[in-house]
Amino acid sequence: MEVGIVGLPNVGKSSLFNALTKANAQASNFPFTTIEPNVGVVSVPDPRLEFLTKTFDSAITVPATIKFVDIAGLVKGASQGEGLGNKFLSHIRSVDAIVEVVRVFDDPNVIHVHGGVDPDTDISTINTELLLADIEVATKALERTRKNPKDPYTVYYIRGLESAIGLLDAGQPLRTKPELAEELKEFQFLSAKPLLYVANISESSADITTIKKHAEVEGAGVIAINVKAENEIVELPETEQAEYRAELGLKSGLDEVIKAGYELLGLITFFTAGSKESHAWTITKDTKAPQAAGKIHTDFEKGFIRAQVYAFEDLKKYGSEKAIRDAGRLRSEGKEYNVADGDVIEFLFNV
Repeated sequence: MEVGIVGLPNVGKSSLFNALTKANAQASNFPFTTIEPNVGVVSVPDPRLEFLTKTFDSAITVPATIKFVDIAGLVKGASQGEGLGNKFLSHIRSVDAIVEVVRVFDDPNVIHVHGGVDPDTDISTINTELLLADIEVATKALERTRKNPKDPYTVYYIRGLESAIGLLDAGQPLRTKPELAEELKEFQFLSAKPLLYVANISESSADITTIKKHAEVEGAGVIAINVKAENEIVELPETEQAEYRAELGLKSGLDEVIKAGYELLGLITFFTAGSKESHAWTITKDTKAPQAAGKIHTDFEKGFIRAQVYAFEDLKKYGSEKAIRDAGRLRSEGKEYNVADGDVIEFLFNV
């Protein structure tokens, strides 16, 4: 599953991607530096995994990961082919969630495609293009559907597509109607994808009020981050990064973006832990125990017997697996168990 980083040209998309992934993607002071998407895999910061490694004295630590995609800058008229047009939109359609970078910082040395910093206009430009692209997809799908009256899903889809077009015409993204978005998920509507606004701020320009207002209306999240500062910090050795942040009282904006991206995708983490390895495993919410076991190895799922489970918080409270067992907090779960975030699991199987 992938998170796409989008925005107008020169808002800091590639710079954010570089800070997140340390991939050194080209970032320049002119539009369309990025043409083909850059892809990077990022470890998800999780203090629970660090605690497990220390508790079990694990030889290896394996974090959960998330994939970010740096997509070319969008311009007004993209839905009609302007800029990279349909190519850009197809790149967005292929990702599972969107991080939209909005420029708040004011720097005369960095060109702005609209001639000046205006978060409201920037957001409206991008969101209008996504809505127009969705209207086109929905209208064509509705026309095709009406030509197949014998199809048993015709009435079902006509009703849903008509509702979608009405919503989009009113300027509302489909994510604001989750049930409708789920009903029409096979059409991969852009405005149905989970969205996080990343306000790219500076020390002197940090007002994100306008962005928050958009997020409230559109069912999106917001994180403010000084991308330039984050890039400077990640250039330091890791030990110095922590010290530098501590001195300035700075949290890692990058960690916040990574965690938010993880949540956008509806992902949770369960753990396996022991002296050989402490491992964070990524699954979607409401995954059953056998399917979670299959993330480790297909044989675990095929031969699933049961899962021995305890909550990470219980390990912190009681200090050891033996103490958890003595306190009656170790559970035996079967095939219908929905794995919870923070579960520490041993799978029993037979093949």
